Amino acid sequence: MHYSILDLAPVAEGQTARDALANTLDLARHAEDWGYHRYWLAEHHNMPGIASAATAVVVGHVAGGTRRIRVGSGGVMLPNHAPLVIAEQFGTLATLFPGRIDLGLGRAPGTDMATARALRRHMEASYEFPQDVLELIHYLDAPEPQARVRACPGEGTQVPVWILGSSLYGAQLAAYLGLPYAFASHFAPAQLAEAAEVYRSAFRPSVWRDRPHFMMAVGLSAAATDAEAQYLRSSQILSFARLRSGQPGRLPPPQADLSEIAPQVRAGVDQALSCAAVGSPLSVRAALSRLIETYRPDEVMLTGMMHSHAARLTSFRIGAEVMRDLGAMPSEEALPVSAEPDRRIA
Repeated sequence: MHYSILDLAPVAEGQTARDALANTLDLARHAEDWGYHRYWLAEHHNMPGIASAATAVVVGHVAGGTRRIRVGSGGVMLPNHAPLVIAEQFGTLATLFPGRIDLGLGRAPGTDMATARALRRHMEASYEFPQDVLELIHYLDAPEPQARVRACPGEGTQVPVWILGSSLYGAQLAAYLGLPYAFASHFAPAQLAEAAEVYRSAFRPSVWRDRPHFMMAVGLSAAATDAEAQYLRSSQILSFARLRSGQPGRLPPPQADLSEIAPQVRAGVDQALSCAAVGSPLSVRAALSRLIETYRPDEVMLTGMMHSHAARLTSFRIGAEVMRDLGAMPSEEALPVSAEPDRRIA
């Protein structure tokens, strides 16, 4: 079992998108040394607190600043794009960084509906998702010199394609196509168990995979003590609550008093973010052990936003240490997690 990171390149209050992207690269460099297997970035639009809207560009930024960690999208919202464009983008990335690029695909808009219309021009694209996935894979497959439309660069790169989802739809599609599947349990855990079972039981071996590969995302907020980890996590809770209330913004600093969140909103946020490991190293170990034993993932993707970049580094360092302690496999040439490499924010 590998362990990986999902990053939204959070823009903290008092900082800029440039700061966020520098922090993303710095975290990726540390993650590489701590044995994380993948570093994925998510496509979101019209959100001042997220700097990864141009996902392929940020993937290139991270891949160019690291040496061996796999870098990819978690994910590209395919209905927002023409499959050929994504094939060219990720085919170019795979040409520049061979053997290191992943392409995770989702069908949600990654934004509000007004922005989705600005991106898509027509809203029927989500219904064409399975056909678009197959078209995209075809562009990345073996070259066909006689084809009228070719991805150049792209053809022949065979970038690994993942299906992402938070419902049974993605699980069924990934199983039918024989593709790896990642479930967004870090913000939508309700159907996690059922989706994992559907994917595994319905999986059909394909030219891409001979057996299912199930990855679950887990929220992470780790610190020296339970109290400190809970306090640092308040930034994400408050940001998520504001987003759900139609007030998206930059990631706020942590607050002990979250009474500004209406009780009904807080209940929804707590449920949405319930698939998480929060606390001291011992508490995080207990939570991750329970989740892994319950859902038996082939891979765990950790994610979490903190206002302090230094605190976020500490959180993911603890996460790597705990995952190794639980028997997860670090990537090759990883440093001992207690080691602190000399990294400067680019």
